[in-house]
Amino acid sequence: MFVVSLLSKFMACPTELHSQATKRVPRYVKGTLDFGVFYCKGGDYELVAYTDSDYAGDLEDRKSTSGYLLLSSYGAVSWSSRK
Repeated sequence: MFVVSLLSKFMACPTELHSQATKRVPRYVKGTLDFGVFYCKGGDYELVAYTDSDYAGDLEDRKSTSGYLLLSSYGAVSWSSRK
């Protein structure tokens, strides 16, 4: 998702480099189809939250990016990242 968001910034005036990077995204996804998130049954139930942000971290438009991740028993339950 990060790469798609990054490449979408250059849709108005793409270069050959952007085109090459766009072709790599489906190949990456195809190579990671067997990856996944595993949830453990039983054991200690623990809810953990992480959050991070940067203020005006994008040097092109000076916008901030923030996000969070909620884990339940070490498996991702909810996450978000937005500019």
